[in-house]
This record gives sequence, C-alpha cells and structure tokens, in this order.
Amino acid sequence: MRIITGLARGKKLAAPSGLKTRPTTDRVKESIFNIVQFDIEGRAVLDLFCGSGQLGLEAVSRGARTCVLVDSDRAALSVVERNIQNCGFDQQCMARLSDASTFVARQSAGSFGLIFLDPPYGGGILQRTLLEIFRFDILQEGGIIVCESQRGEALPEGEGPYRVLKTYDYGNSKVTTYTREAE
Repeated sequence: MRIITGLARGKKLAAPSGLKTRPTTDRVKESIFNIVQFDIEGRAVLDLFCGSGQLGLEAVSRGARTCVLVDSDRAALSVVERNIQNCGFDQQCMARLSDASTFVARQSAGSFGLIFLDPPYGGGILQRTLLEIFRFDILQEGGIIVCESQRGEALPEGEGPYRVLKTYDYGNSKVTTYTREAE
C-alpha cells in the first residue's frame, strides 16, 4: 500500500497483520479518490474503521485540512500512528481508539465534510453506523460519506437530509456515496 498522490505521494504504508483488517485494494482506492477528488480540499475528514489509515491519509495528502482516524483494534491503531508519522501528518491527523458507535455519538453536528466507512463486510455494522451518522447528523451540508461494502449488501437509502448519490461496483466490492443536503 502507498499514498497515490499529493504531499506524501509514494510513501509506503504499513498494514496491520492478521485477518482482522481487509485493506482497500489499489483499484478501489483510486476509484474512490476519482469520485471525491473535488470534495477533499480544506475538509475535516473522518476515517472510521480506519485499519491502516490509508483512506484518511490519502485525503490529507490531497489537501484535507484534518483527519480523525478511528479504529477499535489497538494493533491497527498502532500501525495507523506509525503511518501518520511516516507521512509527516502529525499536525493534521489524530488517531483514536474507539468503537464506531461511541465515537459518532460523541461528535457535534456538522463535524466532518468527508467520512470514509470501510468496516468488516457483513454483520450489519455499516448499516448501523450509517443510521447513527444520520441520527447524530455529524456530516456538514454538502458533505460526502463514502462507504465500501460487499457487492450485493443492502444499504439504507438515507433519511432526512441524507440521500444516496451513487453506487459503484468493483468486483466483489461496492462503493456507495451519500450526501447531506441543505434542509
């Protein structure tokens, strides 16, 4: 894994060992950043279920103002902290050990302009987390949520000011984007 472009272009990223983390493939990662390329600059980013932190770190490399990288696995967070140091993003990034539900519930409305959600496939984790984000309303108006899930996995349509923008299929993976419209 590496940073594709921007300030930390070419920096190699470490990945957590074991099977708990499923890194986003390079193909899917490049596609995600093609989708959000004009929605990164100056934004506060949340990388929930961050694993190695590659999505959040790529966003900072491309001009995001800040990024909070959250994972519930201590070993993964240790790797994230090393990756932050390696990229030189100590000032822009914060790594947090927390489960997704607790973290989302503690955020203020409109805290983030871009949110990456890439939890383990299946088990309803992604669906529950999306509903919590909608309920606590932590995305700014015009912000984007990018979800990676298993192809064929049903996700909520959105509620209130939240709606699905588009869904993309990449082999066994699916990327779904949401936005928060003005009320």
